[in-house]
Amino acid sequence: MKAKYSNLFKELVKVYYEGGFETKLESVLSDPEVNKEDLARVISSLCGVQLDFTDNYVNDLKKSIENYHIDHKVVNKVKTCSMDCVDIEGKTMCERSCPFDAIFIDEETHTSSIDEDKCTDCGFCVEACPTGSILDKVEFIPFVNLLKEKVPVIAAVAPAIQGQFGPDVSIYKLRSAFKKIGFTEMVEVAFFADMLTLKEAVEFDEHVHTKDDFMITSCCCPMWVAMLKRVYTDLVKHVSPSVSPMIASGRVMKELNPNCKVVFIGPCIAKKAEAKEKDLLGDIDFVLTFAEVMDIFKALDINPAAMPEDYSTEYASMGGRLYARTGGVSKAVSDAIERIFPEKFKMLTTTQANGVVECKKMLADAKEGHIEANFIEGMGCIGGCVGGPKAIIPKEEGRERVNAFAYNSDIKVAVDSDTMNKILNKLDIDSVEDFMHKEKAQIFERDFS
Repeated sequence: MKAKYSNLFKELVKVYYEGGFETKLESVLSDPEVNKEDLARVISSLCGVQLDFTDNYVNDLKKSIENYHIDHKVVNKVKTCSMDCVDIEGKTMCERSCPFDAIFIDEETHTSSIDEDKCTDCGFCVEACPTGSILDKVEFIPFVNLLKEKVPVIAAVAPAIQGQFGPDVSIYKLRSAFKKIGFTEMVEVAFFADMLTLKEAVEFDEHVHTKDDFMITSCCCPMWVAMLKRVYTDLVKHVSPSVSPMIASGRVMKELNPNCKVVFIGPCIAKKAEAKEKDLLGDIDFVLTFAEVMDIFKALDINPAAMPEDYSTEYASMGGRLYARTGGVSKAVSDAIERIFPEKFKMLTTTQANGVVECKKMLADAKEGHIEANFIEGMGCIGGCVGGPKAIIPKEEGRERVNAFAYNSDIKVAVDSDTMNKILNKLDIDSVEDFMHKEKAQIFERDFS
């Protein structure tokens, strides 16, 4: 079923680019064998909107795409399922996958449903569902309209991107491929992770003074943040008030060029939801996953491996690039603390968890005071971002590709980047110490309380 949706998405992308979108929709919906109501909801989701079937569906869909708003729900049930996947305990696969108990069995309809109040749009159920009854909205087709507006559009690619589109596809070939789609430029989000590395190194020095003090990094993972905000609220006071590297990329790029638009590209459905959070709305304009981008490349006959290398100055560090996998944030911040605060480095002890089960256990231990580390890192996916639900390659291979790319970086620690210093100066941050001044560091902060 998922392959079928993928093929349909590629067809929609092609005709939306080249023309014939309405004709294609009418043709697909005219098939007497299809359930028009279900198919209309699937098509709507693949077009980034939520719309039921009507006699005027095609025109309504076009209007919804043209009037697209970012602040909508990401994950939705698009059709009733037979629940053939129920296990001996009476739970469906989507129920079992949900970390927040947001999926329940509707006794009236005898099918699984999503409790929108509990749902965080993490997307675990999308991957778990064997029938394709739950989908996340794909934002590419509304994004195509943005390309026609002649404004700078930046592709901000997650650190986990290395190796996702083939072993021979370098970051510079990907830069060419994204420009071929219509992007103005491509930047590594690892560079903005570097900025947060410096910020969190300063925070560690400021807040951790005794063996009983500890700090929880909030940087990367929206699943990790959701667990803290919803379940382990007593620990929020220990959380670094940092935005994610994705949000930092949008804020910084828009501070440097207020007219630009920023599209984040990564392996995570939950990032679509993060971009729609009220206090972050507008920082990122669209979110696409690696799997979606692969379909887009195929639909537009773009072969990244055959693209020319589009080189840029080396600007992201080893540490920022390692954010893609479990332990990467700890490594990056640890190296920065060692360089900037060598005395404080002597008391640094880090610990990490990956996957929902490990994360919950570690947070429970921290809440009870049964944890010895003073820098705590968590990622909701096993392996970290390389294990995200919309990664293309296995997490083990993803980790190897990320490590090889990161450890081969010219810049090892964020503090050594000349490009970093130039950009921070433009943000009125002239030294590492400036991260201690809330008004100067505000661009990198959010309030979790």
